[in-house]
Amino acid sequence: MTFRYNRPMFEYKILASQGRARAGAFSTPHGELATPVFAPVGTQATVKVLTPAQVEELGATLVLANTYHLYLRPGDELVREMGGLHQFMQWPHPILTDSGGFQVFSLAQARKVEKDGVTFKSHVDGSMHYFTPEKSIAIQENLGADIIMAFDECANPNDRAYIPKAMERTHRWAERCLASKTRTDQALFGIVQGGVEPDLRTASAKFISSLPFPGIAIGGLSVGESKAEMYATLDLLGGILPEDKPRYLMGVGTPEDLIEGVRRGVDIFDCVLPTRLARHHAAFSPEGRLNLMNATFSHDPRPIDATCTCYTCWKFTRAYLRHLISAKELLAGTLLSIHNLHALIRLMGNIRAAIIAGTFEAQVPDWQRQWRGNAEREPK
Repeated sequence: MTFRYNRPMFEYKILASQGRARAGAFSTPHGELATPVFAPVGTQATVKVLTPAQVEELGATLVLANTYHLYLRPGDELVREMGGLHQFMQWPHPILTDSGGFQVFSLAQARKVEKDGVTFKSHVDGSMHYFTPEKSIAIQENLGADIIMAFDECANPNDRAYIPKAMERTHRWAERCLASKTRTDQALFGIVQGGVEPDLRTASAKFISSLPFPGIAIGGLSVGESKAEMYATLDLLGGILPEDKPRYLMGVGTPEDLIEGVRRGVDIFDCVLPTRLARHHAAFSPEGRLNLMNATFSHDPRPIDATCTCYTCWKFTRAYLRHLISAKELLAGTLLSIHNLHALIRLMGNIRAAIIAGTFEAQVPDWQRQWRGNAEREPK
């Protein structure tokens, strides 16, 4: 196969490191991306309940949009007609789009996986669609993000007999994605699969690393395996993946996982968790995750976190937030989203500064204590 790529546009520079933790910079057409970085998720070309200006004010430098959802509505061709995602959603900084693979296998109905692609029924209107690696790349080229993903198959981690088949299909599709790519102003990342099986993950990491991708994503984690299994897999991959390419851990976003991911060499993270928690009345805090619907907060004059510098903590009390939630006011979701995203973006900024200063490992125990109790699920 012939692969077209303009690699110099997407240079990755490591500015400092401590152990496997790295502080770097990844060049994109919409600016240099300082890593490690957390990307808020704007599934349908919007970070829920926040304006682009608010997301920018939080310090976000990268957002993720969803290929599967935008293909179904409003349609990738319409987005292209409107000038691409940056113009359409009015976000001037780098954008990453996933391939649609995870949603095809997790959301779509009546799917049928074949050698060349996947037939699936839309969860929106029941219409039938067919995704191939070539189709996924064409959609992402229409959307126009700076970083795009190869089409992969994310297998159920409990179906260990099927994982090798999904991994092999992911490898074949990765080559087809590279071969079908036509735009030189988009960085196409390959995706490592293989469940939590060390031999499969090793094989997948070596295969994907052998292809001319300017960055590598780690898929198929935080999908039901234990924390110990996820961290062991990241430990393994940290010693295999090339040093000169950014590493993106897909769909992971608790404070604890960001800390532990960076320790194991991860550079880019994204997750719906901060805004999803906000819509369910929950906030990250040094006291553990707070459910602000709880009546104990109805007379609480404190901010969510007295050490936090976000707009929500600067201006509002827990009592007011609890009132908004009880009254079903939409502002509750906005204020909690501001806080939760700010907490993760500030944490990543502090981690980056510590790596550059050479104090990262010394500060890890303090961060672990600060964010204990905010995990999405308990370790097994």
